[in-house]
This record gives sequence, C-alpha cells and structure tokens, in this order.
Amino acid sequence: MKLIKLSLSFLTAALLLAGCCGTETKPLTEKDMSAYLMVYFKDDTHSLYMAVSPDGYSFTDVNGGGPVIAGDTIASQRGIRDPHIMRGPDNKFYMALTDLHIYAQKAGYRETEWERDGESYGWGNNKALVLMKSSDLINWTHTSVRIDEAYPELADIGCAWAPQTIYDEDRGKLMIYYTMRFGNGHNKLYYTYANEDFTGIVTMPELLFQYPKEVSYIDADITKVGNKYHMFYTPHDNGIGIKQAVSDSINTGYVYDPEWYDPEPRACEAPNVWKRIGEDKWVLMYDIYGISPHNFGFSETTDFINFHDLGHFNQGVMKATNFSIPKHGAVIHITKDEAEKLCNHWGTDITFN
Repeated sequence: MKLIKLSLSFLTAALLLAGCCGTETKPLTEKDMSAYLMVYFKDDTHSLYMAVSPDGYSFTDVNGGGPVIAGDTIASQRGIRDPHIMRGPDNKFYMALTDLHIYAQKAGYRETEWERDGESYGWGNNKALVLMKSSDLINWTHTSVRIDEAYPELADIGCAWAPQTIYDEDRGKLMIYYTMRFGNGHNKLYYTYANEDFTGIVTMPELLFQYPKEVSYIDADITKVGNKYHMFYTPHDNGIGIKQAVSDSINTGYVYDPEWYDPEPRACEAPNVWKRIGEDKWVLMYDIYGISPHNFGFSETTDFINFHDLGHFNQGVMKATNFSIPKHGAVIHITKDEAEKLCNHWGTDITFN
C-alpha cells in the first residue's frame, strides 16, 4: 500500500519560489473546474481516502480503495476521522480532520478505551484537530492543534469533532467550525479562526448556533449561495438526521428551521453540500450510519427548500466503483489538470473531459 510522504520542504520551496519570482495566484472559478474530489475515512483504518469523479455521479477511489494518508502518521491519537477539504482563495487546499481513534486501545496505541475517563468526558473524548495544507493534493503539511493548549481556560473540553473550514470574506481569514462539548455535556457547534499558515487557531472558540432544545447537535456544513449562508447540521432530537439553518452572516444569526431535510428512515449525520459544475443544482450528501453496512445517501436541490432523493451509493444514480463503507465525506471541485495529476500519482486510469 502506497502512502503519501508529508513534505514540509515541498510547500516551503514552492512558497519561496513564488515569492522570489513575484508571481501571483490567479483565482480559479467554476468554469475552470472539470472534476470532483471526495475525501472520506473508514472506521477500520482511521485513515484518509480520496475518490474522484469526472461527472459528479460515479466516484472512483484513487488508490484502489486503500488510504492515501495513514491516520497514525498525522494524529496525536494515531487516527483521524471526519475529513473536510476546501479550496482557499489562494488556490491551495485546506483539510481539517478530527484527531481521534475510537479503537486505539484495541490497536495497541493506548492502554485505556478513551484518552481520558469516559464517565467524566464522554464517548470518543479528544482535545485536538488536525489541520493540513497542500498545493497539489499530493504533498501535505500537517499539524495537530490542541484546543486546550491554545486556550488553557478550555481545559475541560470533552471533544473537538468534525472540523470544517470556510473563507470569511469580510475578515479575510479561514474560519474553522466544529463540534465541541465540555466535560460530558451536550455537543454544540463552535467556530474559531485559523492563523495564516493554517497551523493553529488565533481566536477563542465561540458558539456558532444555539439549538432551541437542550440536546446535542453536531456536524455543521456551511455553503454560501448568493448572499445567504446555508448551514446543514445533525441534531439528536427525537431521531438523528439533517436539519438546516440559514443566515445572512457566516458565523451568527442562523435561524432555526424545524424541518428534516434528509429522506432517511434510519439515523444519518455528516451533511456535506456540493454544487454540480455548470448547473444550478446542489447535492446534499450524508453518512447513513443507522444502516448496515453503512453508506452515503444523496439528495439534490435547486432552491434549498425542495430536495429530490437520489438514493444511496450503488443503489441509484450515484456510484462508488471500487470502494465501499465510506464514512463522513466531503466533495470539492478540481481542475482537469489537478485530477489527472492526482490519478497519475496513484496509478488510477480515469478520463476527464
């Protein structure tokens, strides 16, 4: 199994070259995009996987169903979960992941079930996020960021899960938002801002959205459409599924909507919204963990009000050609050149238009 060597020197050299030559990054638009990249993880390895698609319907894993980055090489708990990827305004790629291994005791990475006492800090307790950055989707820098070390007053943190990143145009900074709890309390959604190098956080985490009931709510995903921010998330409220809240602001003012936006009769989480290239259609993807084997589900919308059920991977129009049982995925657009270079690196034969 081939694994990426995470190269700090690669990124440093690229930055120095750009600086000495005075080159500027040309912003890419949707018209430049020709393919889709999906990142996800699997429970059995707690590692990172990538799949690509030329049409947004059929996805092929670039490493034949094997991980592209081993979780035990980048995370303090020797495993990652919940990967999210975005393209920044500098055309570089940013990934945020949960630093957590739920089977670390069985794997021999620690002597206890959890990092700390489960009764005091809850299931899957952790204190860190993994932040990664790349210019080419192949070579990555990585940092495990301890929330409690950045802000010692948050020493009672119970978890830091499912981080995602979005660019705040008003502040000119990358905003990281994620699930956090204190002690063994309810999980809630918080946000903070990353430093320029994407190696740490520089603002105290603040509450992103207040659910109207005292229940846990997790796994936020924010998509800007026009001048509105659509946040999908997962409340644990007489069932577990996907709800939506909308705001005019990136990190405040989200309005509670009681509707459920997934069509699933079983529990699902980890919503991720991505646009079909060249169309005014958006896909809402979610992880249906309440079925066995678990799978991804998909719904499509043009107005963020009405959603059409596309079914599950390999049970409808959406196909996973060489992999199964993906967990907590995210999809972005990539160029033909980026897709071809990524596939060539991993020896995957796919044709892109």
